[in-house]
Amino acid sequence: MDRVMKHTRRQCLFALFSALCVVVCVCIGVTMNLTTLHDENFDHMGLRTFCMFTVNSNILAAAAMAMVIPYTLDGLRTHNYHMPRWIVVLVYAGVTAVSLTFLISLCILAPVKGFVLIFSGSRFFLHGVCPVLAIVTFCFLISDHRIGLVESLKALVPVLIYAFIYLTMVVVIGEDRGGWNDFYGFVTRLPLWVPIVLIMPLTFGITSALRALHNGSYDRRKRKEARLYREAYQAADLRETVERIGESRRRALRMADIVIPARVIGYMVESGDDDMTVAEGCRRYLDAYLGDKRD
Repeated sequence: MDRVMKHTRRQCLFALFSALCVVVCVCIGVTMNLTTLHDENFDHMGLRTFCMFTVNSNILAAAAMAMVIPYTLDGLRTHNYHMPRWIVVLVYAGVTAVSLTFLISLCILAPVKGFVLIFSGSRFFLHGVCPVLAIVTFCFLISDHRIGLVESLKALVPVLIYAFIYLTMVVVIGEDRGGWNDFYGFVTRLPLWVPIVLIMPLTFGITSALRALHNGSYDRRKRKEARLYREAYQAADLRETVERIGESRRRALRMADIVIPARVIGYMVESGDDDMTVAEGCRRYLDAYLGDKRD
């Protein structure tokens, strides 16, 4: 396996391991909340835990990370690191939500209630470990697409939905009529206009910071890949190289579905000095995979 394939495999492994860690940690934290029927410091335990933005944001992040796992496994199989854009955007939205959870826990709740209380028990995972892991994973390990302003606006949607539900349950319906008590204190401890005015700009600031870190990682990855492809294929016979890759896949994956790495072949064509086209490269790969090598 050459340097390019090793680089791709390493990316898949990092993304797989980090996404899996987020999923496992969220499952641990939520399970601890569900099995804790009473906590003298927090009202919403057991099934009522699903009222909390902390829990919902972590579940969203974990669900998005879980969708990453099959693509990383497929990337390990085909040596082609790639994820659909919609999954990256969903991960972005989940990470935005847990980042808001982390910042509120660190900067608002912990100074008031104490750092030990806010970052102990299930909250150790849901307020601390899971958000930090999710941020690191999205910003540095899942860098398959560049994020634009439109995606940043989409990432605000889960926060907007929860804010609407929270205000409806607390202000419009009210605890006396079956709604929620103001467990975050946004209405009883502050003028109502303060959270309405501040939450969304704060969240947009979070999405902007996450986008900058993610795009910086994406740009570094693309520069490194371009350099690796130039070093590996600039002076190589691309037709022979593609056929050799196809033969190696046939030996390793002869019982699996055939996957033609068109993106990888495209990078090779861009970086090489050969006149081979991507279409020709794909045909040669398929012929070599099937054992029908061209002259």
